[in-house]
Amino acid sequence: MVGVAPPPSAARRRELADFLRTRRAALRPADLGLADDGRRRRTPGLRREEVALDAGVGVSWYTWLEQGRDVTPSPQVLDALARTLRLDQAEHAHLFHLSGVSRPVDGGGYPREAPRELAEIVDALRPHPAYLLGPRLDILAYNPAAALVLHDLVAAPPGRRNLLWWLFGTEWSETPGWHETARANLADFRAEYARRPGDESFVDLVTELSATSPAFRDWWTEHDVRAYEPTRKTIPHARLGPLALHQLQSVPAGHPELRLRILVPADEATRAALG
Repeated sequence: MVGVAPPPSAARRRELADFLRTRRAALRPADLGLADDGRRRRTPGLRREEVALDAGVGVSWYTWLEQGRDVTPSPQVLDALARTLRLDQAEHAHLFHLSGVSRPVDGGGYPREAPRELAEIVDALRPHPAYLLGPRLDILAYNPAAALVLHDLVAAPPGRRNLLWWLFGTEWSETPGWHETARANLADFRAEYARRPGDESFVDLVTELSATSPAFRDWWTEHDVRAYEPTRKTIPHARLGPLALHQLQSVPAGHPELRLRILVPADEATRAALG
């Protein structure tokens, strides 16, 4: 899900400087409620001191940002600059990325239902199994092919329709490849958990799984956030036997907290079983 941006390099700092200058040039004093002082402006848009004053930062410090110097602004300062420069959501996220600063999670919670357009896309991806995950790794949408492959997961009650419960609360651990898949998904969840300190739904999930699964309890204390999900995996199926599958995961545009996963057969036996 959304991670920490890398430390800004000289090239990235130049990009940040250019980005700030172009956004400053696109505004007029009236956009900030300022009266025209009658002085001729050598360049279009706002002056640096006007941006700095409205954002509540020092003029020299803001000038350093536009000069591409090696300074690291706080999330609060970046939010203030985004407000002053009238950045939209995509520009706001871009500002944080160029600054090498992790963008805080909005306080309004997280998606608990699939957006309609994404649910329609998931359904239209049949005959390939496809499903949509929320940041807590809850299943938000799935198509009939995914219902076949993820049989006991999607058949679980809504409160248990969660990928971690499926991995750590079932017989998955007896299947080859479970270790890599379980660790990768736990690491993904750990990164999201850290971005939502104190969120009751995340805390309750960790508490319940820690009491249920010794593997979850032991791995949770390792604080691993860098495991990667294998693109090929074997999923156990009570009726069809083990299913060898390739997996593709993507982040839907406009919904960075969600994950779309698509599965395709990785061998002829699985292709025949799912046929």
